[in-house]
Amino acid sequence: MRILVTAGPTREPIDPVRYITNRSSGRMGYALAGAAAHEGHRVILVSGPTSLDVPPGVDFIPVETAQEMYDTVRSLCDRTDLAILCAAVADYRPTAVADQKIKKTGDKITLELEKTPDILGSMRSTFGYTGILVGFAAETHNIEQYAHDKLIRKQCDLIVANDVSRKDIGFDSSQNEVLLISADGAEPLPKDTKEHIAMEIIHRASLIRNHPAT
Repeated sequence: MRILVTAGPTREPIDPVRYITNRSSGRMGYALAGAAAHEGHRVILVSGPTSLDVPPGVDFIPVETAQEMYDTVRSLCDRTDLAILCAAVADYRPTAVADQKIKKTGDKITLELEKTPDILGSMRSTFGYTGILVGFAAETHNIEQYAHDKLIRKQCDLIVANDVSRKDIGFDSSQNEVLLISADGAEPLPKDTKEHIAMEIIHRASLIRNHPAT
């Protein structure tokens, strides 16, 4: 298959030296890209800033902001059979970016934020994507319910949900424990390395492509 993977955080600038971001290390997305390449698929990895090495055999496109990732995914997705959107894209960005460093002049500062473009939500409705679509849900509570709602709202074939409130998995960890949500129900994948979890996700996505729901 031709597979598109997004990974890492995005950075939304405030001024030339400051930005809004999140704790995503990018490890899960990079593990997915590496697993897909290992299985012989053609892989494009679109990644926000990380300190990770690009997996062998993977085409790499670096981006920084949510808008850059949105534009890049839009330009590439129609050439792919499977899209796995694993990146932790910022939900909001400053409405205005200062040209110069904002000086510390008072005890408080107020930032006005606006929503960033919804990449996963645009895949079907705006981009017209017809391939297999896998999204991620990083939650702190009601994980299965929120993930199932996301599956329906974003018209995904599979949602990979994990509990980011736990310190032993997810962000900043080499391990993960996820719940796979599809039209067939929920399937837990027990705690394991992100590389092993990634192989299972690639396998499940391949099964969906080979045996689509009727």
